[in-house]
Amino acid sequence: MEKTVCQFFEASEIFPLQSGESLGSITLAYETYGTLNADKSNAILLFHALSGSQHAAGFNDCVPESGEFWREECFIGWWDDFIGAGKALDTEKHFVICVNSLGGCYGSLGPSSINPNTGKQFGGEFPRISISDMIDAEVKLIDHLGIQVLSAVVGASVGGLLALNFAVRYPDKVKKVVSIASGMRIPVLQRIQNFEQIYAIESDRHFNGGNYYDGPPPDQGLALARMIAHKNYISLELISDRARAEVEKSKRTDGRYYELSNQIESYMLHQGIKFIKRFDANTYIRFMEAWQHFDLLKDTEEKTISDVFDRCKNQKFLLFSIESDVCFWPEQQVEMAQYLKTSKVFYQHITVHSDKGHDAFLIEPDLFSAHLRYFVD
Repeated sequence: MEKTVCQFFEASEIFPLQSGESLGSITLAYETYGTLNADKSNAILLFHALSGSQHAAGFNDCVPESGEFWREECFIGWWDDFIGAGKALDTEKHFVICVNSLGGCYGSLGPSSINPNTGKQFGGEFPRISISDMIDAEVKLIDHLGIQVLSAVVGASVGGLLALNFAVRYPDKVKKVVSIASGMRIPVLQRIQNFEQIYAIESDRHFNGGNYYDGPPPDQGLALARMIAHKNYISLELISDRARAEVEKSKRTDGRYYELSNQIESYMLHQGIKFIKRFDANTYIRFMEAWQHFDLLKDTEEKTISDVFDRCKNQKFLLFSIESDVCFWPEQQVEMAQYLKTSKVFYQHITVHSDKGHDAFLIEPDLFSAHLRYFVD
């Protein structure tokens, strides 16, 4: 497996945020795969999902700027099955860029970064960021690389929200848009589940308004947040199968009143405990906030959703639905397709027949690769 190297982009000028606050400077951690061609026309910008990183392909066992969060689980790129010579995003044809979103904990500027004004980690002082802020930061990187127009933007899950934001706010900077298991708005049930996760972290006695880096971290709150989310990422059938394979991995040793009663509980607790070792609770909340405040009308200052998609007439869209998805339900991609059709935007809508749930885009590459390769090529 090819060894990859994390790179860093720094912009020293004041970076304004959608909230009205600003950052004195920004740093973005990113990786690239393939070679940028002479006219810089073969670049694809790939967005990671909620808890992903810039490390999308290959092997990277050392990113010191990520601190303690860079664990063995991070070493192999999260989309390695899709990126490389002869794969869906063929690096013999394309130059693929993946960035750790602004606010992240894998090397980009985020709450766990050092605040130059205090010499300590930002913690709760790190400002709120939006999907638009994340995109504006990555546009600065694209401009720095001398890329005027991207061949495509690709994103799955929350990454699909970033891809859509890029498409409608910078329509002249991208030709093709791939949205996988994502949508164009936040349904009520998803909004409730997101808030449950935020509240779980904030309720941890160690959270301390985000200022916990000098003491115990809010591990129980973050583990609970992950458990709330995990049941939406894979199907209940897959949870049952994995629970049988991983039984008793997470016996409780914290002296709690309730004793685990079955394999499902043990498996879910294992997922929560495993997650807290590789992710920062402050980043989790800031990313969740960005998700909760996703709003195409606000982001574009248009009056209707139809007006938003009218901006995309010169683009082509590929939408993927996963029939067993309960995080971004298939109805959400159908809704987006209807708006694209009304605005006379070229699109293809593929329904993937999988029983694995939302995370099928991570674990079943064969169901997506042929369609993705054909579209981007």
